[in-house]
Amino acid sequence: MSGKPQVHRVGVRDVKFGQRVKMVEPCNLYECEIADDCFIGPFTEIQAGVVIGARTRVQSHAFICELVSIGEDCFIGHGVMFINDTFSTGGPARGRRELWRATTIGDRVSIGSNATIMPVSIVDDVVIGAGSVVTKDIAWPGVYAGNPARLFKRKN
Repeated sequence: MSGKPQVHRVGVRDVKFGQRVKMVEPCNLYECEIADDCFIGPFTEIQAGVVIGARTRVQSHAFICELVSIGEDCFIGHGVMFINDTFSTGGPARGRRELWRATTIGDRVSIGSNATIMPVSIVDDVVIGAGSVVTKDIAWPGVYAGNPARLFKRKN
């Protein structure tokens, strides 16, 4: 075989940045919105349509896919993966975007390293433990951990 690959370069394009955003390269950010005073670590991908609220920190190696909205004052740990394809047909959506689902993260949410976040809604003031897999909406502030993530301590 001697075909030539279609090459897509890592880069930053068509991003709406707020004031005082710090970003460590290399990153792959495109068609997203990052509010004031955010930090974006290296080896991070943030896809089209993602909105990240003010003062949120996204650590290295995070993957934030389309249809994700993250609130203000959040912390996204190293290697956190957001998923928008639930394999609802028994396999990948393979470009059938109508099968993708959205994720909404409230304000002051901290997500530990290597957590996986399925399409869910998470209220304000939640802590997700490292390595957790969030498969269902989180409706109460508190500390959640495990696979699947479950409530360990409710916040008052």
